[in-house]
Amino acid sequence: MFAPETHLLLSLIIPLIGAVGMAIFSRVPDVREGVTLTTAALLCLNVFSILPHVANGLSPAVTMLEVMPGLALALTVEPLGMVFALVASSLWIVNSIYSIGYMRGNDEPRQTSFYICFAIALSSTMGIAFSGNLLTLFIFYEILTLSTYPLVAHKKNKEALAGARTYLGILIGTSIGLLLPAIIWTWMLTGTTDFVKGGILAGHVSGTIAAVLLFLYMYGIGKAALMPIHRWLPAAMVAPTPVSALLHAVAVVKAGVFAVLKVAVYVFGIDFLAETGAANWLTWVAAYTLVAASVVALTKDNLKARLAYSTVSQLAYVVLAASLATSMAVTGGALQIVMHAFGKITLFFCAGAIYTATHKTEISDMQGLGRKMPITFIAFLIGSLSIIGLPPLGGSWSKYYLMIGAVDTDQLIVLIVLLISSLLNIAYLMPVVIRGFFLPPRADTAAAPLPGQEKSDFSWEDIREAPLFCVLPPVLTAAGCIALFFLADPLVRLIEPVVTP
Repeated sequence: MFAPETHLLLSLIIPLIGAVGMAIFSRVPDVREGVTLTTAALLCLNVFSILPHVANGLSPAVTMLEVMPGLALALTVEPLGMVFALVASSLWIVNSIYSIGYMRGNDEPRQTSFYICFAIALSSTMGIAFSGNLLTLFIFYEILTLSTYPLVAHKKNKEALAGARTYLGILIGTSIGLLLPAIIWTWMLTGTTDFVKGGILAGHVSGTIAAVLLFLYMYGIGKAALMPIHRWLPAAMVAPTPVSALLHAVAVVKAGVFAVLKVAVYVFGIDFLAETGAANWLTWVAAYTLVAASVVALTKDNLKARLAYSTVSQLAYVVLAASLATSMAVTGGALQIVMHAFGKITLFFCAGAIYTATHKTEISDMQGLGRKMPITFIAFLIGSLSIIGLPPLGGSWSKYYLMIGAVDTDQLIVLIVLLISSLLNIAYLMPVVIRGFFLPPRADTAAAPLPGQEKSDFSWEDIREAPLFCVLPPVLTAAGCIALFFLADPLVRLIEPVVTP
């Protein structure tokens, strides 16, 4: 048993060692994929070994490098980071299983570089989760962007390269142009970049300056996908589905909204935000993003595009929680990181399974597929109901706490927005299930040809579930959506120290 500080460092090192192993065994796919699964499992076990220390009120910390006095690259475990690290490391195992089935089932090229970049992305995600200050958060945030760029550009065609340029341009542009100046300004005002319970800005800035600084942070953290800097997320849907799952559930967007919560709690402080009203404008922006993205999702026939805009909307719940600046709202925001991760990764897994089995991407072409792929479509139904917020599924708890947070601040309009959002969730997710189970197949519905086979070789009767490694992961994550409904209380207790004086 290592000291918790050693486990902190291992959280960054294990994925990197795994990446080296994947490169060494690049010509032996079975061994390479075995290394991938082993690395994911070891990272998960390592992260869970830190949990008891945090549950007991401890905050293991380690300084990796002191840049100058008072400014260092440092790792610290606190409850929000613990929750994020648990989610990311757990889902990497499931995503790795899925990736093997998807990459093989679709005969994708450059599989070794895919797995290596995935591992580097998870290492940087751990760095973000356990960052002890703004400088550390910023560095690992940038590494995450750079390591996921090759994944978005994976197919190397014109569309993929264009989407990857949009992805990189917006995320690097916002972080360098807005987030970095906000961090420097914070350091100049307070003399520190450390994350401190209760915040570090109180007594150093007025409400007006705080609102400006909050603007720089919220739009500098481009991975949170607030409108109008959300376009990188739909653009990135050109990537293979396992990458979409990484972007939407395991790492990238969750790193964004996690950073939003961490800045709100540990830099501004929720009491300071509430007293100054510095986040009032953010409530309206988040509410607009929440509704507008859902409306756009309704217009998309491409399943992954619809899910992408759904993610933009669902991320706004976390930003909304930060802007409400109450303990209940922040708890709801932290729960949303967990619940949305399991719900949305289920939906993307199902979309990829449908593509692998039929090569169909448009919702209008999926009529009757539920009868041929019942396991996939039932998993999609469960994930959808969790996103909608229907008990007994985990997503209901995050919306419940957000509603209580809105009541605490007398924000009736926020309650109305949350209810409208749930109705819009139903409107853009349920038609996929209804088409799959209750509408007759289209006359031209048939499985897409597999490599080496002709279109004439296929008919409606040939359609069946995708390979096991593409079907098992959404089943597991759908089960997770149900289990999280009953495991919400331990999560709330873990988060509680963040929001109590």
